[in-house]
Amino acid sequence: MMTTEKKTGSFTTQDGAELYYEIRQPSSKVGDPAEPVIFVYGIACLLNHFHHQIDYFANQRPVYAYDLRGHEKSSAGQRENLTVRGLAHDLRSLMDHWGLEKAHLVGHSFGVPILLAVYDEIPDRISSLTFINGFAQNPIKGMFGLDVVEPFFYWAKDNYYKNTVIWKFLWKAAIDNPVSIFASGLAGGFNLRVTQLKDIEVYARGVSHMSLDNFIPLFEDMMGFDGRGIASRIEVPTLIITGEKDFVTPQKFQEDLHTAVRGSELVRIPYGSHCCQLDFPDYVNLRLEKHLLGLRGETDKGRLFETQD
Repeated sequence: MMTTEKKTGSFTTQDGAELYYEIRQPSSKVGDPAEPVIFVYGIACLLNHFHHQIDYFANQRPVYAYDLRGHEKSSAGQRENLTVRGLAHDLRSLMDHWGLEKAHLVGHSFGVPILLAVYDEIPDRISSLTFINGFAQNPIKGMFGLDVVEPFFYWAKDNYYKNTVIWKFLWKAAIDNPVSIFASGLAGGFNLRVTQLKDIEVYARGVSHMSLDNFIPLFEDMMGFDGRGIASRIEVPTLIITGEKDFVTPQKFQEDLHTAVRGSELVRIPYGSHCCQLDFPDYVNLRLEKHLLGLRGETDKGRLFETQD
């Protein structure tokens, strides 16, 4: 495997949030690298969700990844900016900071509405889009085949602000334990037969340490965001990946995106969970590579991937 250079840094937004980021550059042996790609994870997730893709593509092109505001190493800034639009503006500001005129954008789950909002702001600066188990509208309705998640959220929100200490303890205890890992697999969050246990454990620890003061406003705004109109206006090559065993954001959400985005390609992954980039990283990498190289007409070591209808 080639070695890549890794650079870390932070960017201060207008409202004072500190956004942590990582940049990986191909070694000089690669020659002129292809266009950069930016990875955007979902709510309460962390950079580890894309570690297979980051390692793979950093040997081909500049790779950018960062912590969303209010997540991991990034601070939250002002509460009114803990929204889908606020996070989209963060990404636009980061592209300015990095000096990127254009880039390929890859989003997972909650990262998809962020990318939709970014496209709404700067469509001319996006070379292509990839949506992994994402959605353009409220994914909570009917989650797990039931209509109980949204009422439970508002009940928990009201009670959290009445007794924050107890709820912070319950949040951490409910997530960072072996039972929750098993439950997340049953719920379609991961395929426990193929996803590495350490990746699920890292995720659980990350979620348990996220502040509910940040999670609650982001989650609530996510439920109210509707990007279907934006999706219908997308004019760049778009790849949509769906896990057939994802019960968190079932296939219908990706199928609706596929219908809305003219000319998009829909790839179904059998036995893929909500985090199919962790379940089947090699397959996801190859499909994403074909998308990045073929749809833009780029070459890699003499190979040219053709666009599929």
